[in-house]
Amino acid sequence: MAVYPRAARAIVGEFLPGYAPDLNPVEYLWSHWKQHELPNFCPQNFGQLSSYARKALRRMRKRPTLVAAFWRQAELFPL
Repeated sequence: MAVYPRAARAIVGEFLPGYAPDLNPVEYLWSHWKQHELPNFCPQNFGQLSSYARKALRRMRKRPTLVAAFWRQAELFPL
């Protein structure tokens, strides 16, 4: 317990807006996913959508430069 007060002094609060999609790298991933991986895809059922979407995400995962670009776009951390 004696360590907690010292560690608590190192915590710094930051103001974050309620909704800021431009600061969220996942928003860029979803945007790319909808525009480049799933356009004009009309599934017959939820299972078909789920399967196709998972395959699309696996393809994107094999492209680390693409994923890094989402982080750079959000301008949160220098890469």
